[in-house]
Amino acid sequence: MSRADDIAANLRDVRARIAQAEARTGRPAGSARLVAVSKTVPATDILAALAAGQQDFGESYGQEFRDKRGEVEAAAPAAGLPRPRWHFIGPLQTNKVKYVAGKAALIHSIEADDVLAEIERRVAAMEPTAPQDCLIQVNVAGEIQKHGLRPAALPALLASFAQLAHLRCTGLMVMPPYSDDPEESRPLFAALRRLREEQAAISRPNVHLAELSMGMSHDLEVAVAEGATLVRVGTAIFGERL
Repeated sequence: MSRADDIAANLRDVRARIAQAEARTGRPAGSARLVAVSKTVPATDILAALAAGQQDFGESYGQEFRDKRGEVEAAAPAAGLPRPRWHFIGPLQTNKVKYVAGKAALIHSIEADDVLAEIERRVAAMEPTAPQDCLIQVNVAGEIQKHGLRPAALPALLASFAQLAHLRCTGLMVMPPYSDDPEESRPLFAALRRLREEQAAISRPNVHLAELSMGMSHDLEVAVAEGATLVRVGTAIFGERL
């Protein structure tokens, strides 16, 4: 079996897991979308996944995203494939915004006003026809070493979107501590869902909290059960990273 065949088979397995999780919890089919986490994998793997029908891809490193995006988007049309829909899911600092703003369909990892302001500046200079969609990463576990803002700081950052003409907040993201037991993630997924529900009830300009980005290869079923609309899966599709 070729590498492309392996990726296609893995994608079928992951999609089946998502579909089964949706069915078990009575959710509509397709209400949880798969983001294939392609950080550190070569462009050829992304092209293979595109050929297998995957469109959403998640990258975590600014320069790698820049280089790989250029390579994939040059090669895809020649192979009769659609261009990917890119997600930036890694920590984002102001000096890396230039690689991401206006180039990723969705930025998952906003956690600070200075990054938000730099994205606004960069996107505004592009004179876009649509706003840059963003998610706010929330550290619901309160881990000191993890990225994401404290839940108590969420309303203030959501309010910042009202002042920015070219950005839109469409939801929240969480990255729980890794555990071999997927059920360890459930309280954190549930906490993010409750935060989304609470804040979605407050009307703010440029804020429409429809998305919950949560769940990875080992705990996607729990995430879907708790309301994930985007699940970020890398290892189960591309294998362990070297």
